Amino acid sequence: MQTETILVVAPNNDGRKFVKLLQHHHLPFAVLTNSAVKEKQFEKQGVKQIVRIDTSMTDKWVIPKMTVGRIFIFESSLNLTCRYLQICRSWTEREICVITRQLLHPRGVYQRMGANRVIYTKTGEVGFILQ
Repeated sequence: MQTETILVVAPNNDGRKFVKLLQHHHLPFAVLTNSAVKEKQFEKQGVKQIVRIDTSMTDKWVIPKMTVGRIFIFESSLNLTCRYLQICRSWTEREICVITRQLLHPRGVYQRMGANRVIYTKTGEVGFILQ
């Protein structure tokens, strides 16, 4: 059986800290981004697997060549988070978790778009979600 890869959308500091945590624990993961600049930043951080996708071009959304397990999406905006949910939901049957600092963003919207869990954090500390 092929090892499942954790997929992380990490457009903010909370997400980057989570990526460092995954590196520290030597867990198999990949970062999903829509930005060449972010891709270069993750390469400098030592991330081995980076999937860059054009979030605006639906005909170019291809399933990565890996077995995608759990997905963690760190919210940067409501629209972009919904777009990532739309892209990723078909990639795994495992849990998709959205992490947000915005208490007012509707949990139900993300759940209707495919998120299994929406976690609100004030501090950005979300290491507990790896258990």
